[in-house]
Amino acid sequence: MPLEKLQFRPGVNREGTTLANEGGWFETDKVRFRSGYPEKIGGWQKDTGPNNSALQPATGTLWGVCRSMWNWLNLAGYNLMGLGTNLKYYIQNGNGGAYYDVTPLRGTPPGPVAAPNAFAATNGSNVITVTDAGHGAQAGDFVTFASAVSLGGNITAAVLNKEHQIATYISTSQYTIVVSATANSSDSGNGGAATTAAYQISGGSDIYTTGVGWGAGGWGGVTSGSPSTGWGVAAPAGVGVDKQLRLWSESNFGQNLVLNPRGGAIYYWVVDTSPSTFNRAQVLASTNSNTQNGIAYWQTDANCPTLCNYVLVSDSSRIVIAFGCNDYGASTIDPMLIRWSNVENIKQWTPSITSQAGYYRLSHGSEIITALQARQEILVWTDAALYSMQYAGPPYVWNFQILADNISIAGPNTAATANNVTYWMGTDKFYMYTGRVETLPCALRQYVYQNINLTQAYQFFASTNEGYNEVWWFYCSANSTTIDRYIVFNHLERTWYYGTLARTAWIDSPLRETPAAACYGTPGGNSNAVMVYHEVGNDDGTTNPPSPITAYVQSSDFDIGDGHNFGLVWRIIPDVTFDGSDSAAPSLDFTVRPRQFPGTAYGSSDSPTVTSKQSYANQRTYNVQQFTEQVYVRIRGRQMAFRVESNDLGVAWQLGVPRIDTRPDGRR
Repeated sequence: MPLEKLQFRPGVNREGTTLANEGGWFETDKVRFRSGYPEKIGGWQKDTGPNNSALQPATGTLWGVCRSMWNWLNLAGYNLMGLGTNLKYYIQNGNGGAYYDVTPLRGTPPGPVAAPNAFAATNGSNVITVTDAGHGAQAGDFVTFASAVSLGGNITAAVLNKEHQIATYISTSQYTIVVSATANSSDSGNGGAATTAAYQISGGSDIYTTGVGWGAGGWGGVTSGSPSTGWGVAAPAGVGVDKQLRLWSESNFGQNLVLNPRGGAIYYWVVDTSPSTFNRAQVLASTNSNTQNGIAYWQTDANCPTLCNYVLVSDSSRIVIAFGCNDYGASTIDPMLIRWSNVENIKQWTPSITSQAGYYRLSHGSEIITALQARQEILVWTDAALYSMQYAGPPYVWNFQILADNISIAGPNTAATANNVTYWMGTDKFYMYTGRVETLPCALRQYVYQNINLTQAYQFFASTNEGYNEVWWFYCSANSTTIDRYIVFNHLERTWYYGTLARTAWIDSPLRETPAAACYGTPGGNSNAVMVYHEVGNDDGTTNPPSPITAYVQSSDFDIGDGHNFGLVWRIIPDVTFDGSDSAAPSLDFTVRPRQFPGTAYGSSDSPTVTSKQSYANQRTYNVQQFTEQVYVRIRGRQMAFRVESNDLGVAWQLGVPRIDTRPDGRR
């Protein structure tokens, strides 16, 4: 028989059985399709920029789980990256540069407050009890002490006068911290009456939690270590039931940055006259009288929103827009209300005949989920509809038009725009907006939505990798509360593929050479984050030394010969390139997986499946190197699946069109 080409349709399809998808690919991980052919994705390298806080867990590691990234240039040309974690907000200065903690402080105005009779030490322990009436802090928050004096022994002023993370909440007037020294019998002082405490805004959870805030907990509540909390009782700060998943939204107002922790206040970070100086962001409020360089940047009129779910700055008019915010004179969030500032004025929020500040309440849905700046409009998603928000100038300022009803969006970060088309992940399918809302056909819809944890949908996020014409979505599989999977749509070639990867944020910025992402860091496991640069090298650079990336793609089953008689495959002619490899002797494995019947009982844990497992008990694996001309094999069956896999350091590859040599071999 003549040589048979192994040429499959580009992309992966899991919408049918493996035999029904004959001629296509069925499984993949860490593999993309370029010009119709599968290749291993690029590697990633950890950013090891220094930290500007002695409290940081390790060089290049950030406190908390990062779920927001924003890249921009200031007027001095500094390449800045904002990173919002569930505990802090950082700004990185330049690729590989230092990270600066700009997390806002609490207070009116925000800043240090007196904390008299602050510290109590116990002999033989490094746990210090802090007394500060009405501190308002939670376990996990950060506080910086100043002007404290030595307690008399090992607990010196230098041990106390630094940033600390609150270890445990005791009461509304007490909490504990862990210090770097162990108290001895001489540590009996209180730190002095001149001690001040600067409390950073409270952090959030690193996963989405149901049942928080008012009414959280069981009937009758809990009393251990805190005032009673339970059904019908407001939860006091610090007991853990009032902390929700922390998500940040941010946008540039000129060279400065407007930012908002979901459900919190709007903050403003202002570039200093010395652009290498990184001061803390501060709350936008009429009560904020702080100044920077002699200018009161943060003092607004009395109608600035105090709470907000999402913030954005309009590109067309430099108007700051708050989505899901408190109404005028109210102190609680109206989740469908939109309010905006005057043109080019972040401080003016009061509507008037001379101001374009104003408001509008959407009607379809119960909550605004997110918003996205598109080419000529702002897209606004509620939990039931999509709106278009277009600038019209005075007197109405904005025109609102409903684009689609009875749709869904999975979470605040699951929409992305590529090539002037907006794509997003719904709760049961994918969508696209090209001027009208359409369902995005997905060859992996069943595979994704049959194994997904939608209770953690607010963790999910989307971004682009425009160098490869890709839109990526990261999500949690059904049995995971952290992100562990991704799905990719190549909008140029209209193909889909998927895999496993733990990332918590991603940005594809033209200001950086390659896409940047955030992932769980070490030490500390999931409690810390690191930034990594993708499409760098061929290996996993988050470890030291780097680790190999396991990448594979496997075809659906296809008939050997006519599908009735058995076929014998006795030779494979490889066609693969290793261009871009760092290894001196790159190689990969070809695996051939014969099968007799589609319904053969389960025999392999990684066999392709939709509704049943398939057996490939007689599979054979052969190593293929750069100059391998042919591989002699001996496998027999009615159908066969073909798999390409690499798991060595420094290997890059792209598959071409291998060929197999077969001959008829009877019926049994």
